[in-house]
Amino acid sequence: MFPLLDMPGGWEWLIILVIVILVFGAAKLPELARGTGQALRIFKAETKGLRDDDKDTKPALTAEQIDPSVAARQAELDRRQAELDAERARLQQPDA
Repeated sequence: MFPLLDMPGGWEWLIILVIVILVFGAAKLPELARGTGQALRIFKAETKGLRDDDKDTKPALTAEQIDPSVAARQAELDRRQAELDAERARLQQPDA
């Protein structure tokens, strides 16, 4: 359908390689390949980071979901706080 979008075959790759050698020179090819590989590694790491960021958007767990005993300890602390508040209110009242 779109002949320009087809992947190059064997002869096309050979022609592209010859053109690259003519443009950059044979001495620059290893440096060019190293730079291209490094750029691709950076690109891959960044896209992986974006995918990891998407996974991090899950809702955070509450303390009770992480450790169910937290709810029991919180209830105990609330009970003790209520006792302390009642004792403080009793001590602040003048004797009748």
